[in-house]
Amino acid sequence: MLLMGGDRIDEAVAHAARALRAVADRDWSVKAGGLDWSCLETAEHIAGDFVAYAGQLTGRATDGWVPFEVTLDEGTGPEGAIHVIEATGRLLAATVRTTPRGVRGFHPYPCGSADAAGFAAMGVAEVLLHTYDICEALGAGAEPPAELCGAVLAHLFPHVPLSGGSLWRVLLWATGRGTLPGRAPLPSWRWHNARSLPAGPLALREVSPAVAADLALGGTGGLTWIEGGPFNGTRGAAGKLAKAYADGVHRPEWGMYVLVRTEDELAVGAMGFHGPPDDEGRVEIGYDLAEPARGRGYATTALRTLSQWALSHPDTTSLLARVDPENKPSQSVLTRTGFTRHPDRDDTQIYVLHQI
Repeated sequence: MLLMGGDRIDEAVAHAARALRAVADRDWSVKAGGLDWSCLETAEHIAGDFVAYAGQLTGRATDGWVPFEVTLDEGTGPEGAIHVIEATGRLLAATVRTTPRGVRGFHPYPCGSADAAGFAAMGVAEVLLHTYDICEALGAGAEPPAELCGAVLAHLFPHVPLSGGSLWRVLLWATGRGTLPGRAPLPSWRWHNARSLPAGPLALREVSPAVAADLALGGTGGLTWIEGGPFNGTRGAAGKLAKAYADGVHRPEWGMYVLVRTEDELAVGAMGFHGPPDDEGRVEIGYDLAEPARGRGYATTALRTLSQWALSHPDTTSLLARVDPENKPSQSVLTRTGFTRHPDRDDTQIYVLHQI
């Protein structure tokens, strides 16, 4: 299971501590691999990231970084630096475990915020990659468990195909640290934190491949669902997203969003796209609500929000929805949102919303 949380941070920190202690007797004043920092400064950076990420969550930062830094005491050596990594890693793990659902903190990539799972994934990525940087400079290996690499990729790099090498080699390539057959080296890179769109009483939270895979296998995706949820359509859409990711064709933001009621953090359904805009700018959209959540205007509110977001994208010209002729409630949702009826196809009603 690829879900991200405090246990993943603990696993990553334990791996890093083992790898770094194996080279603690070497010269940590040399530059870490590919970086301008020394190995000791890189260790300090890992600890600083752990505390900064915890601070973004506990400080409920919304529009910038909480203004503080972590520095090692003068004269700290490798063993002391490793101890600080362990201590600050556990601090982030504890913060992630105790952060209430729905809390997000500022982070610039790509939408200005991240949730606890996102900060956990970023913390895991930082410690795995910078441990590699240190060990590479000191002539040692530092390959982490494959499942840990897979969890980071599924949360932060949903746009990166998994083929061409081990999950660890893919992660190194995705962060500008390695090569893969058939792929050019990356001159720059950014990870992707799942987007959250406010929609009145709801929040539309982007589903990562990790969450999609868990939902498709019958799990909760790390969410608390209203009675009767998730409905079959949600699990089916999650399976398609997970397959698209495995096939290397998933595009972040153009997949599935879970509809979460913000007053109690209950997931009530899902809505999303069948893929990115095609060559003519058309995007197909679909949605699904658990039965107890129907008849409350949730679908209309969410569809209006997601449609506005999609049509604000420069590559999008229109949205398309297919509805069974017997599904009168869904037809009403579409017309209330501004979709217009078009000729039927294959005994399915077609509704379209054009960019204005």
